[in-house]
Amino acid sequence: MPKHNKLLGAFGEAYAARWLATRGYIIIARNWRRATGEIDIIAQQDDTIVFVEVKTLRCTSYADLAIIVGKRKQKRICETAKHFLASAREYNHMCARFDVIVLRSDPFRRQDVDIVHLPHAFEDLV
Repeated sequence: MPKHNKLLGAFGEAYAARWLATRGYIIIARNWRRATGEIDIIAQQDDTIVFVEVKTLRCTSYADLAIIVGKRKQKRICETAKHFLASAREYNHMCARFDVIVLRSDPFRRQDVDIVHLPHAFEDLV
């Protein structure tokens, strides 16, 4: 991945985490990795554990938001979420939810950030 894309992704994930925190979410982990994959943000909202995939776009229009996270990626996120829950048993009693946050911006051009939060973006596929 080109360096510019990595910086854009890191910017988007940090922005999304701050955005969630200002809305009352408790950020538990960022960039949580296992062999099965990575979860960009793991947060808590009331009695729900929320696994968040963040996509940062540098274009003027959104792609079809329904397909922005493909089935293969969804499955990897779900598998990784199960590993997280197995390792962090204090969250096992909570409901789990899979969200997607899409940001449209180019921080290198100092544009405003446009954000779309898709709660319940997909179901557990594992």
